[in-house]
Amino acid sequence: MTVSDRWLLPDGVEDILPPLAGQIESLRRDVMDTCQRWGYQLVIPPLIEYLESLFTGTGHDLELQTFKLTDQLTGRMMGVRADMTPQAARIDAHTLRQEGVTRLCYAGHVLHTRPKHMLTGRTPIQAGCELFGSASQAADLEVISLMLATLRVAGLRNVHLDLAHVSIYESLIGEAGFDRDTNARIFDAMARKSVPELDQLLGDCAAGSAGARLRELARISGGPEAVAEARKVLSGASEDLGAALDQLDQVAEMLTRDFPEVSFGFDFCELRGYNYHTGLVFAAYAPGHGDAVAKGGRYDAIGGDFGRARPATGFSLDIRALVTLGDHSVSARKAVWAPAVNDEELERSISELRVTDTVIRALPEDKGVDPSARGCDRKLVKQGGHWVVQKLG
Repeated sequence: MTVSDRWLLPDGVEDILPPLAGQIESLRRDVMDTCQRWGYQLVIPPLIEYLESLFTGTGHDLELQTFKLTDQLTGRMMGVRADMTPQAARIDAHTLRQEGVTRLCYAGHVLHTRPKHMLTGRTPIQAGCELFGSASQAADLEVISLMLATLRVAGLRNVHLDLAHVSIYESLIGEAGFDRDTNARIFDAMARKSVPELDQLLGDCAAGSAGARLRELARISGGPEAVAEARKVLSGASEDLGAALDQLDQVAEMLTRDFPEVSFGFDFCELRGYNYHTGLVFAAYAPGHGDAVAKGGRYDAIGGDFGRARPATGFSLDIRALVTLGDHSVSARKAVWAPAVNDEELERSISELRVTDTVIRALPEDKGVDPSARGCDRKLVKQGGHWVVQKLG
């Protein structure tokens, strides 16, 4: 590497500079404050863990997104976290082991081996909340409501929320009885919404069979009318499928009451994510952004792998993306300029001001510098033997 190349960063990795860094930090604080006001306790998981812990119950997608390295102390393989949800599940099941309902929130960098799409980098700042210990619909509703509340805090407008239920796909694919390879191909085609591939894979299925129902469901999405259409397709199927549709209807109705500005849609074969979801799933979208700005769902299977099976639901979002897409107001923090003068009273004045304000102390090299260029709108000047604050200009 030449000297001129040493400043280069890897593709998808960036420095976050002022003023964007301040905007991101302000939104991170506001999101975490919102979560804590709802009763969620802050946790800070480690950046790296052993692979067995990071991948527990999460499926193949998360493994592909994880950077791996060897622990020099033990020789075991470790990974840099690509998603913080499994870490929160480990903390609940193994570290905290609280009885009853546990609510946790977190925020921090995650690292991906490749960007999720063209508009994102490989080092998103993930924030989220996880609720453990309740399998109720009320828990699902609380988590979705909190996610939408954080999007309000971010100043995100024209939010669209997609609702789905993983158990519909799981029930039908299990009933169909395909072999493992066919299941994998169907799952991949369904996740990409590739109707032609699904027609090829499921075209020979008899009318009314589980495979035929899957093929028809892949074509259904939209507003409340989509639920009615899905009921026709699933007519005569398992009662559990009808219960899943009922839950989608009820949750959408309650959310519409509390978030009238949000539009709602339904997708009955939503399979995107890290494949650990087991029930109601959801994703929020913003105009002009192809990927979900926030997403989550129920995942009741992970805790058992840590020795304590617990129902769970939660959501996560990318703070960096929300700053770009939202209209989160950040008050401009102007500073006071203090001259490079050796004066005890000046030192006391600076110390007193720094309790509530920002003071930039000039250094000898700052001679001739315009204080406003350093973000100052006031300055300390000596009048009548005392240091006082004056507006610049």
